[in-house]
Amino acid sequence: MLHFYLAGINNQNFLMRDRETGTWWQQITGKAIYGPMKDTTLELVPSDELTFAQWKSETSGGQVLAPVKKDAKEYDSKWESEVAKLPVVISFPGTELKSRDVVVGVEINGAARAYPWDSAVKESPIVDHIHGTPILLVVASDGKSFRMFLSEVESKETEFFLKGDANDRGTDDKGKKENKDKDKDDKDIKGENWALVDSATASKWNFQGCATSGPSQGKCLTRLPALKDYWFDWRNYHPDTTVYKH
Repeated sequence: MLHFYLAGINNQNFLMRDRETGTWWQQITGKAIYGPMKDTTLELVPSDELTFAQWKSETSGGQVLAPVKKDAKEYDSKWESEVAKLPVVISFPGTELKSRDVVVGVEINGAARAYPWDSAVKESPIVDHIHGTPILLVVASDGKSFRMFLSEVESKETEFFLKGDANDRGTDDKGKKENKDKDKDDKDIKGENWALVDSATASKWNFQGCATSGPSQGKCLTRLPALKDYWFDWRNYHPDTTVYKH
């Protein structure tokens, strides 16, 4: 077991140091870059970036980290917007994204890919393949919370659609549909009855990646660790990354 603390900044990405060995670690990669444990890499585990409302809707009896009163004046509610205006110390001219563009990055079996955040919000759910592995990137109805899963049910590759989109796929070429059905689908997409539907069994799945009805009820998708980051930072530490295109 190691205990870490903030030790410095490298290319606007913080460095951690562990108290047990004095080794220096890069945050974004989890890799030891100097010290007794150099070249060792920490295991990346799934974590969530959710709005508080989304978290509350899923959690019963959870705890919230309280501010440290003596440091209250140090907290900056506008930190993200202010940092976004700062010049970057490294850049990659000629790439398809701007340095401060936000991406969701994932690495699977040594292959890295960046999903532009704007594309993720507009196209969610995104079903893609990285190094032959089917992945599912989902943005919640709030347009801020996201998760990534292995797009497989019982080891079989499966596609997923927003519930409203899946219903729309069943209409005829003339787009005939009852108004009450359309109104219901609009609510599904906007989050009142938000759900995914899989192409194999038509089971309904929630934002936590678990089937709530249908033949797959009770099953949950495997979570994949993904990182929301600025393009320049992701690109710097993943030089061979590809960028998702629809």
